[in-house]
Amino acid sequence: MIIPHPLLGPRDAQEFVYLGDAALIDRPDGLAADAADRFHDYLYLRDNPAGLHRELWYHEQGDRSWLVVTRNTLTHEITQVELARDVARARGRGR
Repeated sequence: MIIPHPLLGPRDAQEFVYLGDAALIDRPDGLAADAADRFHDYLYLRDNPAGLHRELWYHEQGDRSWLVVTRNTLTHEITQVELARDVARARGRGR
C-alpha cells in the first residue's frame, strides 16, 4: 500500500507504523470528575468499521511525522492524508 505523505509524496506503507483510530487525538481531560471512566473508554473501546475510517499512522522510517489517513478498510483505498498536528489544531488541541 502506498501512502501519499502530504510533505514527502508517495511512501510505502512499510515505512509507517499503524497506531489505530484517529479518535485517539481527542484524549480525555485527566482532571475531569469522571476521568477514570473516560480513560477506560478511550483506551479499551474501539470501533472496527467496514468502509471509510480515519486512522493514525506514524512515519517511523522517515520524518517521524504523525498522519491521519482516511482509508477504506475493505479496499485499502486512501482518500485523504493529513498531518495529525493540523487535525489537532483544527480541533483546538495541540497549541
